[in-house]
Amino acid sequence: MSLLKSIAAVSGGTAVSRIVGLVRDMLVAKYLGATLMSDAFFVAFRFPNLFRSLLAEGTLNVAFVPLLTGELHAAGKKSAREFAAAVFSFLFYVLLIFVVIIEIVMPGLMFLLAPGFGQIPGKLALTTTLSRIAFPFLMAVSLVSLMAGILNSLGKFGAAALTPTILNLCMIAGLIGLTPFIASEYAPAYALAWGVLIAGVCELAFLGYFLWKNDFTFRLLGPVRALFRLSGPVKTLLKKMGPGVLGSGVYQINLCLDTIFVSFVGAGAISWLNYANRLFQLPVGMIGVAIGTALLPVLSRHIRAGEYAQANIQLNRGLELSLAMSLASTIGLVLLATPIIGVLFEHGVFTRADTIRTADALMIYALGLPAYMTTKALSPFFYARGDTKTPVKIAICGVVLNSVAAITLMQVWGYIGIALATTIATWVNAAQYFVRVRKSRQFARDDLFRFRAPRIVVACILMGVALGVGTAAARAADPEWQFGLSLYSAGILSALVGLGVAVFTGFLMLTKVFTWEMVRSFVRRPTAAVADE
Repeated sequence: MSLLKSIAAVSGGTAVSRIVGLVRDMLVAKYLGATLMSDAFFVAFRFPNLFRSLLAEGTLNVAFVPLLTGELHAAGKKSAREFAAAVFSFLFYVLLIFVVIIEIVMPGLMFLLAPGFGQIPGKLALTTTLSRIAFPFLMAVSLVSLMAGILNSLGKFGAAALTPTILNLCMIAGLIGLTPFIASEYAPAYALAWGVLIAGVCELAFLGYFLWKNDFTFRLLGPVRALFRLSGPVKTLLKKMGPGVLGSGVYQINLCLDTIFVSFVGAGAISWLNYANRLFQLPVGMIGVAIGTALLPVLSRHIRAGEYAQANIQLNRGLELSLAMSLASTIGLVLLATPIIGVLFEHGVFTRADTIRTADALMIYALGLPAYMTTKALSPFFYARGDTKTPVKIAICGVVLNSVAAITLMQVWGYIGIALATTIATWVNAAQYFVRVRKSRQFARDDLFRFRAPRIVVACILMGVALGVGTAAARAADPEWQFGLSLYSAGILSALVGLGVAVFTGFLMLTKVFTWEMVRSFVRRPTAAVADE
């Protein structure tokens, strides 16, 4: 499968998930707003996501996918199945033990994660209860991430990209269907937590079906064999997993630290940052994560085969797409932050003051978007070469910088200072990745990148001018259009987005950065099959 097709498969599935996720967030804003209840739920939901990123996605990104890809192409599916079964079984039992322990010590962990909650009566207790309901999701979603890595190694990206849609649908169903039957003033939060847990089971069944469909099923090994009789490939995986966990999970670690700091700011602050981060994650998930996910197996194959020139070409294409989408998204989110938040979230118990504060945080987060996407495009270069030390060094630097900057800046700007600290740390991380990639002497910008990059920048500038003029005209006609959910405000926002997209894509087509012939050949490109046994 071509790189663009792989990215499109991941991005398409993620786009569906993000659209459903926006509906979910709109309902969450309506029922929970930016209150004590929403703060408690967001912390409870973030807790399993932190460990999912560290224990599951980190493993897949830095070690599992390259190893499984090598096993598939060197020894065939039978050997790959045995390796996958051993890793799946090991992860299953380790996570089971881990979840039981965390459930027992949850009150103490919640105090460490959100110490400021203890200053508000009932807030810490609610967070603890919600966390206990939702935390077993970690076990299910970690195994789902492993199964997704298997499918990605087989060149099947679509099904794995759709699994977050199941989570969003289950949370929506829980919020609407369970809330009326829960006798508590915090019923919506409890309903969401149960929806998260149910989603984990549904995602396992969903990807299990696609593994069966692609003839890649395996049995769960016994606990003694899985935990104490490790094969050589599994030992190799575990050795690489340690440093990779920190390298790939740095963003979640920073979010966790942000939660600790912002818990002292006051009620609503965690929710404002969370809603803003959800919008920030929209282009990240659709493009940034898609690029990283698709690049890793592609670069692994080329580097294993000694085809460094081909690896360099693929990395150039990934960086081009990252540059184009991140700059365009940054400009759009900065200029349209208030109407986006207002249209999506300002209804129910989510107030106009919440809209303004959330929009401020979104603009700060958006400034770090190009850096974050660049990191997603460059990090697979190291993991594909088996280099997990470099991402770890960069990650440690980012975590320390984010912590120091957050503690310092929150004294002046409160929750905005925390968002700014995250953005600064993201840019420093991206700069380190770029410098180290250049020093490796295995990457160089090719002629096509040099042709496309400046034209992409000009297209983004023209798009920004068009959006600026359009937004100013809309505000002059009606200063209130950017607040609240209505067909009128949604229509103006849609028109502005359409204007920006038209200017951006029109200039790129006009300057031959992309052509209709490229689009047609991309659509027709056949998919390469993975060799069986």
